[in-house]
Amino acid sequence: MNASPTTRASLLLRLRDSQDHEAWIEFVALYEGVVYRLLRQNGLQDADSRELLQDFFLTVSRNIDRWDPAHERGSFRAWLRRVTRNLVINWLRRRQRQPIAPGGPEMQDFLEGLPANAESETAEFDRELRKALFHQASELVREEVSPRMWDAFWETSVVGSSASVAGQKLGIAAGAVRVARCRVLARLRHVVAGLENES
Repeated sequence: MNASPTTRASLLLRLRDSQDHEAWIEFVALYEGVVYRLLRQNGLQDADSRELLQDFFLTVSRNIDRWDPAHERGSFRAWLRRVTRNLVINWLRRRQRQPIAPGGPEMQDFLEGLPANAESETAEFDRELRKALFHQASELVREEVSPRMWDAFWETSVVGSSASVAGQKLGIAAGAVRVARCRVLARLRHVVAGLENES
């Protein structure tokens, strides 16, 4: 898996067609969890994060036609991070005009005063995107392999059991567990690469 996943160029082109519902379903599946977790990490509550998440996808849909990698500063992901950050700042400004619980404006001033640490935001965004890609690939691969093969992979790679413990639990030899784990990992890498790269 690449250290820095990218959104396929073909998907970006398809997003410009508002009638391409499959492209939007794929885009939302990839970025919904990523953006939601980033909003929560910025201190927003669940309901506020869900509201801003809707605003995020609306903003992207309204502006995707104008996004041009030749004229933008950085990658598509950098643009998405800016969209997210601007939504949070605008949300905080709107809240300032409304009655706010004690500490609200001070918190806003604190957040706005923080320097934009692009490096840590990029690393966090990339980490969340890799998680989303893993989950998407996992769903696809799990449907392709036998339940026993998937369980062997899961027990050793996710739960952290040794091959012998997983084998005892699943009623198969430790060597079979290792083979199943390697095959599932290879397939996951292949599927993730396909999701990352242009189709």
